[in-house]
Amino acid sequence: MSKKKSTSVKMRPESLMMSHGYKPELSEGAVKCPIFQTSTFVFKTAEEGKSFFEVAYGKRNLKPKEEVGLIYSRINNPDLEILEDRLCLWDEAEDGAVFESGMAAISTTVLELLKPGDLLVHSEPIYGGSDHFFKHILLKFGIYSIGFMPNQSKAEIIEMIEATGKAKNLAMIFIESPANPTNDLIDMKMCVEIAKKYSTKDKKVITAIDNTFLGPVFSHPLKHGFDLVLYSATKYIGGHSDVIAGACVGSKELMKRVKSFRSIMGTMASPNTGWLLMRSLETLKMRMTVQAENAKKVAAWLDKHPKVEKVYYLGLLKKGDKQYNTYKTQCLSPGAMISFDVKGGEKQAFKVLNAMKLIKLAVSLGSTESLAEHPYSMTHTPVNDDLKKKMNLTEKMIRLSVGVEHYEDIIADIEQALAKI
Repeated sequence: MSKKKSTSVKMRPESLMMSHGYKPELSEGAVKCPIFQTSTFVFKTAEEGKSFFEVAYGKRNLKPKEEVGLIYSRINNPDLEILEDRLCLWDEAEDGAVFESGMAAISTTVLELLKPGDLLVHSEPIYGGSDHFFKHILLKFGIYSIGFMPNQSKAEIIEMIEATGKAKNLAMIFIESPANPTNDLIDMKMCVEIAKKYSTKDKKVITAIDNTFLGPVFSHPLKHGFDLVLYSATKYIGGHSDVIAGACVGSKELMKRVKSFRSIMGTMASPNTGWLLMRSLETLKMRMTVQAENAKKVAAWLDKHPKVEKVYYLGLLKKGDKQYNTYKTQCLSPGAMISFDVKGGEKQAFKVLNAMKLIKLAVSLGSTESLAEHPYSMTHTPVNDDLKKKMNLTEKMIRLSVGVEHYEDIIADIEQALAKI
């Protein structure tokens, strides 16, 4: 007798975003997960409460088929647990954690995994908040950091690490790729190789990436050997300019530490935030796909405009460009972030920004509406001015987050704004 072929098909993340991890029968049959707006949860028995706490604080592992029990919303909450399960699907991660902001995700993760005396190596440029945290806040904890530029080779970065005199204390390599706001790419394979070089039997050098610009749809760093992927979930994951949140995904081993520290620090997201992000995940791929298609057309138009000096956009990379192979290897799409230099300086950039009508003059990115800002004087104010110029982050740069509006309307708005200079 011939065996029947299995008809089960592994569903894709965009399909699973509607139902994965949620049991309607536990919530009066509601088709969507309700907001569990509660601070604490009732135990059936004292023995059950004891059992839940033993698992929560690592005194024992889960038994086969046993599920994590609900205790207190600082430790766990159904909205966050279901959301974290769904976020893991895109990156094929073992576990994830959601935080009340992107900086909460970065600070909580880094402070848990590093200790006084450790060395952190990070890419440049990097988001202004991360830049300030690495270079100023971590110093208060005795943690040192150095930055490397996108065009530096593996040998040059190793030479920099050795020159610190703290090479044996290297504990983490943290990159932002594509970089904010220049869209520079960092070779993930190179970073993993450097981390392996300095790892020992007793200490693994951790690799972490801020993947906010391409989101979980267009880039999957864990597949390139990275240990942790972080997001400002405010941006594409949230996507509607109505929620502040952060996320981190990775291995069960590392995420167990991060989540435990999150409970102590109190940096977890609220149930309402979890619910809003679950709503947004259902349309994440659709939104990002439309935004990326719009950005492709806007960037091509900007690239030919006589008042635009340079366009920073991954889709304009060509064979022969230094970062082209990295782009083809690491990215599934150029995304929807564009930076461009206007001819002139701050005065001309401000004129353009002030003249925009459809496009809103605001920081943040990744939302359904198009947003534009001036990185030099706004999001990247904390970055040293000399370093900004070294990174081509100058007063003439405008950063544009392309939304889901009709691309011709976006272009028309930029065209009338550029006419003001």
